[in-house]
Amino acid sequence: MAVDLVGGGTFRAAFQMLFDAVIAVKKETTMFKSLLGDIKSTLESLQPVIKEREKYKSKEGLGNFTTQMEEGVKLVYKCSKVGVWSCRKYRYTRKLDELDKCLQRLVEVLKVQCIRDAKETLVSLRNIETVLHRIEGNLVMQNQPEKINGWSSVPEPPPVTVGLDVPLKELKIKLLKDDVSMLVLTAAGGCGKTTLAKKFCQDQEVRDKFKNNIFFVTLSKKPNLDLIVHELYQRKGSQVPAFENEVIAVYWLQQFLKETSQNPVLFVLDDVWSGSESLLEKFDEFKMTNYKVLVTSRFAFPRFGSPYHLESLNDEDAMALFHHSASLEDKSSYAREDLSRKIVELCKGFPLAITAVGRSLRGQPIEIWRKRVMEWSKGSSILASNNDLLACLKSSIDALDKEKPTLKECFLDLCSFPKDQRISAATLIDMWAELYGLDEPSLSIANLYELTTQSLANLIAARNEREADGYYTEHFVTQHDMLRELAIHQASQDPIGKRKRLIIDIRGDNLPNWLTEAKHQLMQARLLSISTDGAFSNKWPNMQLPKAEVLVLNFETKSYNLPEFVKKMDKLKVLIVTNFSFLPAELNNFQLLGSSSNLKRIRLEHISIPSISKNLKQLQSVQKISLFMCSIGQAFSKGSINILDALPNLGEMHIDYCHDLVELPVEVCDLIRLKKLSITNCHNLSALPEKIGKLLSLEVLRLRSCTDLLELPSSIRNLKKLNFLDISYCFSIKQLPEHIGEICSLKKLNMRQCSRLQDLPASVLDLEQLKNVICDEETEILWEPFLPLLKNIHIKVLKEDINLNWLHKHPS
Repeated sequence: MAVDLVGGGTFRAAFQMLFDAVIAVKKETTMFKSLLGDIKSTLESLQPVIKEREKYKSKEGLGNFTTQMEEGVKLVYKCSKVGVWSCRKYRYTRKLDELDKCLQRLVEVLKVQCIRDAKETLVSLRNIETVLHRIEGNLVMQNQPEKINGWSSVPEPPPVTVGLDVPLKELKIKLLKDDVSMLVLTAAGGCGKTTLAKKFCQDQEVRDKFKNNIFFVTLSKKPNLDLIVHELYQRKGSQVPAFENEVIAVYWLQQFLKETSQNPVLFVLDDVWSGSESLLEKFDEFKMTNYKVLVTSRFAFPRFGSPYHLESLNDEDAMALFHHSASLEDKSSYAREDLSRKIVELCKGFPLAITAVGRSLRGQPIEIWRKRVMEWSKGSSILASNNDLLACLKSSIDALDKEKPTLKECFLDLCSFPKDQRISAATLIDMWAELYGLDEPSLSIANLYELTTQSLANLIAARNEREADGYYTEHFVTQHDMLRELAIHQASQDPIGKRKRLIIDIRGDNLPNWLTEAKHQLMQARLLSISTDGAFSNKWPNMQLPKAEVLVLNFETKSYNLPEFVKKMDKLKVLIVTNFSFLPAELNNFQLLGSSSNLKRIRLEHISIPSISKNLKQLQSVQKISLFMCSIGQAFSKGSINILDALPNLGEMHIDYCHDLVELPVEVCDLIRLKKLSITNCHNLSALPEKIGKLLSLEVLRLRSCTDLLELPSSIRNLKKLNFLDISYCFSIKQLPEHIGEICSLKKLNMRQCSRLQDLPASVLDLEQLKNVICDEETEILWEPFLPLLKNIHIKVLKEDINLNWLHKHPS
């Protein structure tokens, strides 16, 4: 980059040397590529500021930055010599980050100085302008609306927009309400947030209301309040002094808002990034009539109220946008129209993807169209051929690199599952507990909420319950296909042998070329995901994965064999097996897990459990097993398996949506180390074994939504360590055990929607540790006679709030 620099030859030389060093080292190294890319972007952003400064020939304050740039050159070249396993890696990472921050400060300093110099020039120009206006006689008509020019003017939306009429109406209804001062318009990058905000500002109803009091501000990733306030005053033609600190800047912002808000005022803060909450708070402090702030962001910022989520385009609008982007005539050929429909389907209503693909195919022969569609249909990424689209989406996760690296890893893990399928939050809890040490399930759920607020995923719960008690079976995650492609693309950047996660998609028996060529290559991946279709014949390649801790297997066949290489996965801690076919599948080779001495968690979905119980070896290290929509049959009955011998250290058992479970096998009661037993949504379960009282280590017993369960065994009184009992939505239970009061450690009881429960036994008065009871309005009445004697108990009444969105498999 050749730049005409000002501020002296020393500064010019230091800048150019630093830029050249960054370019050269970035090509050579992979370790610091992301950080060097950030520094390169910052240096490029200096170019227009420096050129602007050149107009005023100012050299003030460049000496210190010159020195830091010279030191930066030395630092960058030192980084090129740091090895992958060097202990100096982290020190140089920190120093590069500090260099980037120093350069960003230089950008802001020069911007403010440019504003000051411009204002000084503006004063002289105004004196001349005043004389000219007198000569010209002020020919501007007073009743003509003044056009807003400059930094805060409202940019025009693109000449053609589709699919935004309904969102525009909804946005106006939501923001223009009297009790709303700030609204966050959120969606993933490239969904049209800024375009919608521009249309909102140009809407006639909005213009009539706010007139010239519309301020459109596009922010940077690290916005500078000082600069923003100066620019606002410049928009009004006013001057303010330089601010010594942020407190003074806030004061002048308050003054500006007070002066401006005499008439209705609208601020649009466009492209606000995570970490800018303090700036939004300063704009949100002023709860004045007719004062509105519209924020566009990839981040939902829930503390500022319920956001407006901009959805993807429907098929009709997506087709219209593609026609425009590809410059197709209304009467294009049938073949090209058919290909257009396939392309639009692949883009999943994502506006930026549709536009980018349309432009790339504009004017191309139909053979090129067919080639691209074939490549994309076979799994090739659209992102690989569209740099603008990739850069837009990638910027969302680049922001996580420094601030929240674990959250970025969690995002990338979502590509371990087939597209267009819901991902169980419980699955992710198991994975992340072992990969990232998120032992508390709520920590994984918190990460999913963060990914949702940043428009990188969508967490959906079947019931919107405000009472968090660790039950996440009915929480599911969906993700737009473009974001999944982004995750796969990012996960594939390193050489295959060095990738953290290996994502393998097999169609029929057609293995990826790299897999057949790397039979004896050691893979360093911690996570391995393999997805196969209904034509897969269980012919597994030989793979060596000595560091793999999580194995995710997704399949669609009636019978499925665990791969032989599992027995060599010495560090395997989590096994996730999911069958996506219609009926529960048989799972073979389960005995291979007998050699997995570190295996802690097993989750099986839609599996026939008798098929594995025949050959189950001792799994000494397994602490948690989850069965979701499985066929239980006679899996645990005598003669099939001694469950205590097979799972001697099992601490958690989860059985969910297993509809053939009528009676819990008595053998389960032999699991003397079991601390948590969760049986939910097993609607045909009618009885628990009387021997359940043998589970003396049990701390949590969850029987949620077992609608045919008639009663709790009287032996439950023996569970002296039980602290949480959940019988919510057990509609058939008519009474609690007479001696339930002997559960001396019980602290929490959830009995919502136990609609046939007639009364409570007198022994509830003995539940001295009971602090929280969750009820509905009907079951609350049952406690009223006891409340005068139960001083420490808290009754919480929750209303039913069912969310049916989780039923949809395909994310919009």
